Amino acid sequence: MATKNINYFDKSFNINYEIINNDKENVIVFLHGWGSNKEVMKKAFAKNLKECKHIYIDMPGFGKTETEYILTTKDYANIIQIFLNNVLLKNQIDTITIAGHSFGGKVATYLEPRKLVLLSTAGILEPKSFKTIVRIRIAKILNLFGFSKMTKIFRSKDVENMSQNMYETFKNVVDEDFSDIFAHYSKDTLILWGEKDTATSIESGKKIHQLIENSTFISYPDKHYFFLNYNTQVSEELEYWISGTKA
Repeated sequence: MATKNINYFDKSFNINYEIINNDKENVIVFLHGWGSNKEVMKKAFAKNLKECKHIYIDMPGFGKTETEYILTTKDYANIIQIFLNNVLLKNQIDTITIAGHSFGGKVATYLEPRKLVLLSTAGILEPKSFKTIVRIRIAKILNLFGFSKMTKIFRSKDVENMSQNMYETFKNVVDEDFSDIFAHYSKDTLILWGEKDTATSIESGKKIHQLIENSTFISYPDKHYFFLNYNTQVSEELEYWISGTKA
């Protein structure tokens, strides 16, 4: 585990990360989802993909990478790009594979790697439940009458115990529609999904597959973190995707 200090405009970030199999040429970068951290991705993949160099990153506001700033998805992508420019050689940056889970998949898509892996990725707007709609409307009414502090009880579980700046960041990224970005993405893309996912439905995965012309779609009979239970199978697919030959 290490820390790399980077500067993004007038902001400073100490990015916590870990590199495994540092002597390998093929590089795969893992980006976690919202509310998660690099340890979750390590748990799934650190013992697999032995012919690849793994880079696990705590994105700002998660794990051991702190931030006091309000960010957007594009900010996250720019920050990760600067980080990669600092820890990799130019020829490695041009050939890396980036695997992003959920929110991390949106960040990965912005980075436009040679090979993109989307794991139950966010970015397709789905209908909100009646309960969620009611919570949003009540929170707006409370804000209107100056009771903003009371809206905390209506916040999503994704932002429980988070600082105000991370809550504002969450509001920036939660309802983004990436349909147009996916539709204009032309590089090799592997889309992996959990068939029982309730956070990002399998219908969203299929839509992303339709939008990204040069993509492959594979699903597993599991939920949002399907890659933890199916880490061996997912790793085999990644090996094939990176090398072009069956593992």
